[in-house]
Amino acid sequence: MRGYVLSRLAQAVGVLWAAFTVSFVILYYLPGDPVSAMAGAGADSAQLDPAQLAALRREYGFDKPLLAQYADALGRAVRGDFGDAISTGRPVSSTIADALPQTLQLTSLALLLAVAGGGGLAVLATYTRARWLRQTLLSLPPLGVSVPTFWVGLVLVELFSFRLRWFPAFGNDGLDGLVLPAVTLAVPTGALVAQVLAKSLLTALDQAYVETARAKGAGRWRIHLRHALRNASLPALTVVGLLVGQLVAGSVVVETVFSRDGLGRVTAAAVTAQDIPLVQGVVVFGALVFVLANLLVDLVYPLLDPRIVVASSRKAVPA
Repeated sequence: MRGYVLSRLAQAVGVLWAAFTVSFVILYYLPGDPVSAMAGAGADSAQLDPAQLAALRREYGFDKPLLAQYADALGRAVRGDFGDAISTGRPVSSTIADALPQTLQLTSLALLLAVAGGGGLAVLATYTRARWLRQTLLSLPPLGVSVPTFWVGLVLVELFSFRLRWFPAFGNDGLDGLVLPAVTLAVPTGALVAQVLAKSLLTALDQAYVETARAKGAGRWRIHLRHALRNASLPALTVVGLLVGQLVAGSVVVETVFSRDGLGRVTAAAVTAQDIPLVQGVVVFGALVFVLANLLVDLVYPLLDPRIVVASSRKAVPA
């Protein structure tokens, strides 16, 4: 088990390093001049004093070669320091920390709704004996995946805010203001969970151990939840780990549609202002969330299927 955990930790560190490196190189070669944008002249630096521009570039380290900038940025990032945001002058870590609580509330509720709704839909669709009901329920997840997130948000605002007036359309007003954004973010995520889990359940119900359980007199509900669901949940659990990072990315669209303060709006503003330190801080933070979620999933795997640790150990032993 210790070797299994150490290998997953090493993979997590590698993913974080790759995310930092790729984002650094992409942002370095983007067209435009962030220093000129910060000074208020966009890409036209001819209107500004060249000496002032040079001083700002030295202050933010943009006058150094690529490798020197990368080494400095990586050394600071290891210590949790991503520098100051160009657009505001505040530390990047403080900017992310201030915006994080609102986004964390949104993504947590969306993940809860997605897992509960998608999992419940998959279980119900595979449990029912009515063929028409099964086909109807199984046709819902592909529809949820294909519908754009912003369109779902606009439809929910039109129906539940403007017509029924049940929930506010914009802002961060308590739980009422959180419901529609969370549902909007949960629809595509829950649809993917339902798709994967339903397919895995249908496959598991055809296995020999299910027939053995039936022969021993186990009821349908017991077979469905205790035997089939436990084995079928591994692929769905993998999808949930992958979708956590997608929820953080989807918050950019959802927070913009619902005019909510949070990490998504901070990211959109940073991209517009070409704020390289802030954009890179958000990218690395998103990678950290993705890594931690998948690391947690990897640690839960052995609880559901101990054979995973055994297989991993065999791969690590040379022939």
